[in-house]
Amino acid sequence: MSNLASAGRYAKALLDVAIKQADPVRAEEDLSAFAELVAQNPELRTVLENPAVPAPSKRAVVEQLVARAKPAPPVGKLLMLLAERDRLVLLPDLAAAYRERLLDYQNIVRADVVTALPLPDPQAKQLEEKLAGVTGRTVRMTTRIDPTIIGGLVAKVGGTVYDGSVATQLRRMRERLIENA
Repeated sequence: MSNLASAGRYAKALLDVAIKQADPVRAEEDLSAFAELVAQNPELRTVLENPAVPAPSKRAVVEQLVARAKPAPPVGKLLMLLAERDRLVLLPDLAAAYRERLLDYQNIVRADVVTALPLPDPQAKQLEEKLAGVTGRTVRMTTRIDPTIIGGLVAKVGGTVYDGSVATQLRRMRERLIENA
């Protein structure tokens, strides 16, 4: 089984338990904080991800970190389980998978919007509301600027891309002209 698939299964289990026994948002914060701690500390990451380091040693390190950080109980138990099974290498993927599952549980979808020029706040708010109407979910929108699209916008909402860019329209027009020539 791939790391992404394993991380997805652990994320699903954590969300199920967090919904019943704890605050799922706090669980996400705690899991992300632990994953960030490991990512930012090369020595710690080396110890926790090195297959040559025995699992009981990793468990002892994680136990001390959990005792200090005091994460939500389901997160602490999961971290200990990952250490025992020598699966701490899954942490970055697990944190990302849990975040996505939590957003889905909260009925929130991410929208990445690309425009040629900065989007004024009133227009950004209006676009966010329209995307919420189309998806039937709360939209968390991020914007970035890419002058190569010339005008219009490209919105990626979940797995769907809405491409209303001038660059794409010009490319399609060119393809039709070449096809008809």
